[in-house]
Amino acid sequence: MNKFPFETRTVHSLVKVFADEPLNAEPFQQASALLNETYSFQLAYRSDRQVKHVRAEAKSALPGLMTIREVGLVPADFPIYADHDGFLLRDTPGLYPDPLYPINGGLVCLPNQWRALWVTVEPDSGAVPGSYDIALSLESEEGETLGAATFELELLPASLPPQSLIHTEWFHTDCIATHYNVDVWSEEHWRLVEKFVRTAVNSGINMLLTPLFTPPLDTRIGGERPTVQLIDVEKSGSGYSFGFERLQRWVNMARAAGVEYFEMSHLFTQWGAKHAPKVVGTVNGSEEKLFGWETDAAGDEYGSFLEQFLPELVRFIERNGLKDSVYFHVSDEPTMHSIDSYRSASELLQRHIKGFKVFDALSEYEFYEQGLVPIPVPANNHIEPFLEHGVENLWTYYCCVQYKGVANRFFAFPSVRSRILGMQLYKYNIVGFLQWGYNFWYTQYSTKAIDPFRVTDAEGSFPAGDAFIVYPGPDGPLESLRLQVMREALQDLRALQGLEQHIGRAAVMELLEEGLDSPLTFSSYPQEADWLLRKREQINHKLTEVSVLTT
Repeated sequence: MNKFPFETRTVHSLVKVFADEPLNAEPFQQASALLNETYSFQLAYRSDRQVKHVRAEAKSALPGLMTIREVGLVPADFPIYADHDGFLLRDTPGLYPDPLYPINGGLVCLPNQWRALWVTVEPDSGAVPGSYDIALSLESEEGETLGAATFELELLPASLPPQSLIHTEWFHTDCIATHYNVDVWSEEHWRLVEKFVRTAVNSGINMLLTPLFTPPLDTRIGGERPTVQLIDVEKSGSGYSFGFERLQRWVNMARAAGVEYFEMSHLFTQWGAKHAPKVVGTVNGSEEKLFGWETDAAGDEYGSFLEQFLPELVRFIERNGLKDSVYFHVSDEPTMHSIDSYRSASELLQRHIKGFKVFDALSEYEFYEQGLVPIPVPANNHIEPFLEHGVENLWTYYCCVQYKGVANRFFAFPSVRSRILGMQLYKYNIVGFLQWGYNFWYTQYSTKAIDPFRVTDAEGSFPAGDAFIVYPGPDGPLESLRLQVMREALQDLRALQGLEQHIGRAAVMELLEEGLDSPLTFSSYPQEADWLLRKREQINHKLTEVSVLTT
């Protein structure tokens, strides 16, 4: 064994291990998982001195893929708003654990700092139920064992049902092109985009924001984001012709990656639907901007454009068998001040896409009540009126301003505050979840690019962790621990749904809320990670019991 102090401790996935504070989490040494789920835990470690080139190894008889990654630290200048609630880890700027790095060339242990390794277990489809020891070790360059620990994972003879929740995290193709300095829709751009799409799908994101035209999202009024439109447009007089070759390639790529739903980019500007998105096209052989901030959304010119474009888009969708998989947007986050312009845009769109699903993120119930948004997506802190009125096919979302009382994924929040979302979605039969930042690596209003390893708050615009949940690695995506925790939330939801198939919804809800002082809601829920983990164990074992009885 090593000749100097070196500590190791297995902890669960909901612990955030900070380098500048003591590790108070109790050892977490055993758990259960269903046969087809991804399970994660952590190995925390601390040395009293610097040690370079440390090797990490995991050994187990469990058949499947086992991955060990280093939990990296990134700075947060703006961790949370000043008037935050009390359910957070810290409100100070500093280094926060988040990106998950592959261990290339070994670890560097720094003196007297707790750090963590993220261990992910993905059983093979042929894995046999039973208890498996996972032996973890850290070794010096000379082969000396610095620290070791064993985690016991019990694979239960039951499985998760397929994911039914529709889940979108807005996919920003321009950010990929900007960060990697590649031309939009060059072969290299396509290659990188596909990698990020596959990571999204593997994490339970099954709907893909599709840039028919450059999405009019988080753009300064009068400003522009890089052009990423998939549709070719040619203008001749007052007529337009359209090319769908890039959109076809996009659909083929996404389907091959496992995408199930396509979210058509907004056809009117954010916060009120008063203008058209940026649309470029060819006029007399030259590329020009045809529409944008200077375009009146209710004007005849843009109306004529949509009247010509939308029927052709519908034919494309139908040719590809996508009608049940496509969702349309009008405008993001409209307010009552803009209800008239939103109504005009909604009516224009609905004339041409009858029978298709239309949804938008909003907070005002009146938009739904007046029939302007068939599928409302209220924020999780504004969802109560929609629940009280029994709105069906309800979605929800959160972004930067959902920081009091409700679930969210900020660096400063404990991971349980993110993972509890799965149980909340189950209780209220939520059919879809939306978040705006899969990979938004710009400042607010998209005025300039940022380095997401150095700037995690869009230069002080949003609490760190709001704008993105993946990082740009050297040749593709690096996941975050927050992305992993969100996947765990979705697995919790699926486990509850699987149990419901056997014992009914009422019995599942009784089990879920058993022992609580008040019913589970979006704003009232247990704050202890131990409660959530124990509850998931209960669900696992009950699902196993009833699965065995019915086979």
